[in-house]
Amino acid sequence: MNIFWVSVIVLLLQTSVDAADKIRIVLPNVSGEFMTFPLAQKRGFLKEEGLDAEIIRVTGRVTSTALSNGEVDYSTGMRIEAEITGIPIRVVACYVPAPVNALVARPDVKSVQELSGKTVGVSAIGGVSHFAAKAIAKHFGLNPDKDFKFIGVGPVDARFARLTQGLVDATMLSPPLDSEAKKKGFNILARAEDALIFPETGLVTAVKKVREKPDEIKRVIRAGIKANRYIRGDRDGTIQFLIEWLKINREVATATYDSVVKVFDEDFNKCEKGLRIVIEETRKNLKLNREVPLNDVADLSIFREAQREELGIK
Repeated sequence: MNIFWVSVIVLLLQTSVDAADKIRIVLPNVSGEFMTFPLAQKRGFLKEEGLDAEIIRVTGRVTSTALSNGEVDYSTGMRIEAEITGIPIRVVACYVPAPVNALVARPDVKSVQELSGKTVGVSAIGGVSHFAAKAIAKHFGLNPDKDFKFIGVGPVDARFARLTQGLVDATMLSPPLDSEAKKKGFNILARAEDALIFPETGLVTAVKKVREKPDEIKRVIRAGIKANRYIRGDRDGTIQFLIEWLKINREVATATYDSVVKVFDEDFNKCEKGLRIVIEETRKNLKLNREVPLNDVADLSIFREAQREELGIK
């Protein structure tokens, strides 16, 4: 009888695994602000929602095309040029409604104002780090379009390399590379979250999936909400996760956690407000004369439903 029940249990477990929906989630960078879904995978929140997730890193604009043609299912990056220019993808959730980037400068630059006329490295012109740097410049009384010379240099590790090699005067860095730069004598001049609301990490998927698989999207969103709640509530557990995921020591992991934890927030109102800011900035960057409705970029209806169910938010 015992052998019989063991066999039944094994069969049920195997059936459960086989029944899980297989999905692919893209990360634009492996850094602290993008830990929501890697942590959701590690802690089993995706499995709890019946999802068998493969998380992969893809940089650049190819992600939008991969989403629209079904090569990948979701992305956590929040570039919205693709949506505005007609690629059929939509933002369906926000998890980090403010950038965690810091503006870090070479050792002889002591203030944001001293960067006037100098080069600032960002991920890409029109990307989140570009917008964040512009907001910081405005916050400190500068005109970013005239006073900063922006250069698109790619992901955060490439920006760190450019800064430490003296190829740019300043750049936008996320944890833990902001603290690593500080250790090397570079100056953290300002942090983006103090200057703006601007969604950096969320969930983007194809319009086709929104129409055909809203339940799957809701389950992915719920897994992300659970992960954010864990991040805010379990400091030690999250620091240990960062040590393992980013392959960093405890000191760096602790500094990373303390830098990013306050911006992990899936507040619906911040998400919508931030997306409207992103739309306006992107529209200006693309030199579009037409207005861009929020619905052309985002469909947040499933996100709101998931919040009601998971957090009791009305």
